[in-house]
Amino acid sequence: METKEAQALLEGQAEIWQHLFGFADSMALKCAVELRIADIINSHGGPITLCQIAARIVDSPSLDIPYLTPIMRSLVRKKILTAHNPSDGGDTLYGLTPASKWLLHDAELSLAPMVLMENHPWQLAPWHYLSQRVKEGGIAFKKAHGCEMWDFASKNPEFNKIFNDAMACSAKIVMGVVLEEYKDGSDCLGSLVDVGGGTGEMIAEIVKAHPHIKGTNFDLPHVVATAPICEGVSHVGGNMFESIPKADAIFMKWVLHDWSDEHCIKILKNCRKAISEKIGKFIIVDIILEKDNNDLFDETRMVFDLLMMAHTSGGKERTELEWKKLLEEGGFPRYKIIKIPTIPSIIEAYSM
Repeated sequence: METKEAQALLEGQAEIWQHLFGFADSMALKCAVELRIADIINSHGGPITLCQIAARIVDSPSLDIPYLTPIMRSLVRKKILTAHNPSDGGDTLYGLTPASKWLLHDAELSLAPMVLMENHPWQLAPWHYLSQRVKEGGIAFKKAHGCEMWDFASKNPEFNKIFNDAMACSAKIVMGVVLEEYKDGSDCLGSLVDVGGGTGEMIAEIVKAHPHIKGTNFDLPHVVATAPICEGVSHVGGNMFESIPKADAIFMKWVLHDWSDEHCIKILKNCRKAISEKIGKFIIVDIILEKDNNDLFDETRMVFDLLMMAHTSGGKERTELEWKKLLEEGGFPRYKIIKIPTIPSIIEAYSM
């Protein structure tokens, strides 16, 4: 019995060591993206040696190869890269995996901007205030930076670009799945407003797939000010807490999880006013937390719940029961959930 207890304690100790250094994996990933390691291997056309990688890292006149070695070792151990030792005793060859292909900067679908944004010092600072938020309340991001994230973005063009680039890359990834899984949901729509649509990538993809739809990208003025011109899409600046442009349907991706229930109800009521009572619908793409769900993205959904605590003003991820209550109070008593193979699900809500 003592042996079993001792073994359990030893395993527990090992687990805590792994958790307390969990940040190191993110930092190694960020380093790989900043150095464009995946891009270098990809452009070579196949596995490549460490010296070849080092020679192609730009703006590095005094690059220290020994410091690159542990980064590569970590990436291989985490299966971000492969390592092959030639039988002739030559240098180790590093190659791409399905994971590292998501780190390519110029790929159609890439998570590189998200890696850079979430691991930027500006975004990491609020995480150090989680315990203060539990004890004192308030907003972690504001405790770290003196203002809320949306105000910070409006005053800081560099952060605004980093944030918008990250949102655009995630929108493109999720949108591909949504368009594939929700093909018939847009056929009857003449107009659609993407509320909190950022720089318009999401609504642009919808309109491209369904050219009959008149699309509107609606976000804060400083956000739409940097939005590119998209055929079939109008960019409108405003505040969703005040009013929302009218349309057959409202679309929201990863917006409501940024806000408290009280704020969400205000947004929902404005959405309800903006759509037709008879044919209007509200399409939400957001996370639904489920107990004992062990699919590919379950762990990521749980992390998003903590992310909301660090970065938003009362935001959180919600269970289906919490979504049901929220929708009812916001004027949408009917809904159905469409599960899709990505992090969020689709919630189709109706006012009647």
